[in-house]
Amino acid sequence: MYLGRVIGRVWATVKNPALNGQRMLLVQPLTPELQNTGKRIVCTDCTGAGAGEIIYWVRGREASFPFQPAETPTDTTIVGIVDSIDLGKRAVPARRRKG
Repeated sequence: MYLGRVIGRVWATVKNPALNGQRMLLVQPLTPELQNTGKRIVCTDCTGAGAGEIIYWVRGREASFPFQPAETPTDTTIVGIVDSIDLGKRAVPARRRKG
């Protein structure tokens, strides 16, 4: 599993019919310290994650498992929303405070 931050949504009018009704989000991969790393990716979403949230995602064959028994053709899927990250002596809040 990998950490990431949702930074946007993707709309596609032409796509594989098995992706109809699936949310696709733009994700920036993150390090455990919440620093940007790597290129942005498009993930299907099974959690209802929103913009700015820290999530964890999977890739490969496991990315289609949350949608079973449907055979969703996806390579990356958001499978969880992160509340906090504990890096030993200090905790890193995953959610931004409003205000």
